Amino acid sequence: MSEQLAQAIVRDGEGATKFITVRVQGGRDVAECRQAAYAVAHSPLVKTAFFASDPNLGRILAAVGYAGIADLDQGLIDLFLDDVHVVRAGGRHPDYREEMGQRVMKQSEITIRVHLHRGASEALVWTCDLSHDYVSINADYRS
Repeated sequence: MSEQLAQAIVRDGEGATKFITVRVQGGRDVAECRQAAYAVAHSPLVKTAFFASDPNLGRILAAVGYAGIADLDQGLIDLFLDDVHVVRAGGRHPDYREEMGQRVMKQSEITIRVHLHRGASEALVWTCDLSHDYVSINADYRS
């Protein structure tokens, strides 16, 4: 029941059009997985890319990179958008095509899965996109 309530709060975000699950796997401990997951989930650049249905891999990888995880080797990271393997060993997957990412990004529910290849821990957070309506709602709330 609490999981449903938490998801409902995210889905009801101001101007939200997409529900995004961020799952970080392969961390040394749960804390570093959460650290990376929250960096992705809180990134305005990631959130606006999702609103635009833009599979901007660089924004997601940059968020993981600036999460502050000690001695993180970005050359080991795998990244998936739902079932699409977009980054392998820190670089664009050779089989990945932009239209594959765009197909996923047009959905109203999306899972980002990041594998750090550092251990066996994982963490999951939920977020939503950042839309024009969010800006309007928060800019006009006093009028």
